[in-house]
Amino acid sequence: MNFLAHAYLSYHQPSIITGNMIADFVKGKHWQDYEPGIQKGIRLHRRIDAFTDTHPATLEAKKFFQPGCGKYSAVFIDIVYDHFLANDRSRFPGDSLAAFAQEVYTTLLAQHQLLPSGFQEVFKYMREQNWLYGYQFRDGMYKTFSGIVRRSRYLDVTADVPFAALEENYDALSASYQTFFPDLVNFVQNVPPDLASV
Repeated sequence: MNFLAHAYLSYHQPSIITGNMIADFVKGKHWQDYEPGIQKGIRLHRRIDAFTDTHPATLEAKKFFQPGCGKYSAVFIDIVYDHFLANDRSRFPGDSLAAFAQEVYTTLLAQHQLLPSGFQEVFKYMREQNWLYGYQFRDGMYKTFSGIVRRSRYLDVTADVPFAALEENYDALSASYQTFFPDLVNFVQNVPPDLASV
């Protein structure tokens, strides 16, 4: 769900952006149905997710959400990381996030006929509501949390619960991001070019 991070780590390569953004909607071996560049983005997305889920900073950060959100803690941490990335001026100086978000939307629109139907529906709202840009704001985070809660079959709480975890542990979560994200960037920059492992 951390769309901003996946887009950022695609480094402006249209096929990689597309694959990285749609990967959660491409099940099993269906990644092989796409052209090589998109395949690479899908496989990169899966490598990023595996690295994120097992990183010590992520495991610590999840503890803030587990009492109220259980197994959905990882989903909320992904969104929290996007919030801190959106506010990271070493990654998005000035208001460059706005231009980056539009670049991603334009890239995905150009590939719209290739997008899985499930992602097409998500992308409609992502673009209309400018999710990638909105992650930097507290109200954008609350709206995103609300969407997750609404779509989650087994999460019986309101968005107030994960949002309170964010607010009450904001500094600690920021520190987790600061520890984690440089490691993730280093990992992506050193992934083998052929991404042989799915």
